[in-house]
Amino acid sequence: MHELGITQSIVEIALRTAAGQQAKKIHSVTLEIGSLAGVVAEALEFCYEACSKDSLLEGSRLIIEAVPAKARCRDCALDYPLTDLLACCPACDSASGDLICGEELRIKEMEID
Repeated sequence: MHELGITQSIVEIALRTAAGQQAKKIHSVTLEIGSLAGVVAEALEFCYEACSKDSLLEGSRLIIEAVPAKARCRDCALDYPLTDLLACCPACDSASGDLICGEELRIKEMEID
């Protein structure tokens, strides 16, 4: 389960950021996770509680925002939702699209005191 290592990194980044802001408590951490990121959100939630014990994060909420995958057609420049990596452009049926979003895994924001 690589989500444990990811969660440990998220906790380290959050704690380092909070220390830089001289925070006394972290109330929430909001993550953006792309649908193609290869991360199971439920596994992150499970690991988060254990990884945040005895720290400024203990008792905080992990908020996960799903980011759907989108592509841009190289031929007609249409942005379209990507439900399948082999999907063609719905406007011109071109198979040449570039991924715009959907692989994100980042901390979007934190609520601290």
